[in-house]
Amino acid sequence: MPCGVRSDGHAAPTGAQWSDRRLDGSATRAKTDRIDAELIAHFLIFRPEAGRTLPAEHLRLLRALTTRRAQMVEMRKRLLAQIRAHRKSGTAELFKDIDLELKERLDGAIAELESRISELLGRDSRLADTARILRSVPGIGPVASSTLIAELPELGVLTGEEAAALTGLAPVAQDSGTLRGKRVIAGGRRALRHVLFQAALLASHHNPTFKAFADRLRKAGKSHKVIVTAVARKLVIIANALCKSRREWEPRHP
Repeated sequence: MPCGVRSDGHAAPTGAQWSDRRLDGSATRAKTDRIDAELIAHFLIFRPEAGRTLPAEHLRLLRALTTRRAQMVEMRKRLLAQIRAHRKSGTAELFKDIDLELKERLDGAIAELESRISELLGRDSRLADTARILRSVPGIGPVASSTLIAELPELGVLTGEEAAALTGLAPVAQDSGTLRGKRVIAGGRRALRHVLFQAALLASHHNPTFKAFADRLRKAGKSHKVIVTAVARKLVIIANALCKSRREWEPRHP
């Protein structure tokens, strides 16, 4: 029998495909006896659509641009932290000109990248339509929408649970036998999760639906971190549903 072919004639998963499922961490990080058993039993199940394919050209370029923008923003954050440290130590004047020039360059680079992202989205009708749908949700701005499209191209074809898992916002079980571990979020796509946390903070203050949701959790005694995580999870689930139906956000009374 040829390597990689099952007895029923279907292709078996390659090592790379299986390792992707494990390393992604979004679907299999949970540990329960049932999950362990199912994972072993279904080890050789292969989904034809799960094969590796290069993303569309515009999507590849968008991902490169959003990644580079995130890097530039991180560099600017570190520079601003250094400037504050110089002020505290009384050495700000020594580096004033250098720090000012660096900040201006980073500001310019970030603005240029954002302009390129906007231009790229405008050249692809499907991506532009998805961005419009996402930005209709109060709390999701240009940065969050472009990052969602770039880092979660499956948006609109997933279930809500799958979308939450891929962003690392689904509670992960840590159970074994009679032991019931604490549920935590883990795995998923880290860069996307960070952006969604920022969007969740905005949504919980400026979106009446999410603000009411956050207030209920707060009254229930939930911590700030738990509230932000819950809002971010709700945000990505709703974004996925909107992209699936190709409809914009419609405000509702909480």
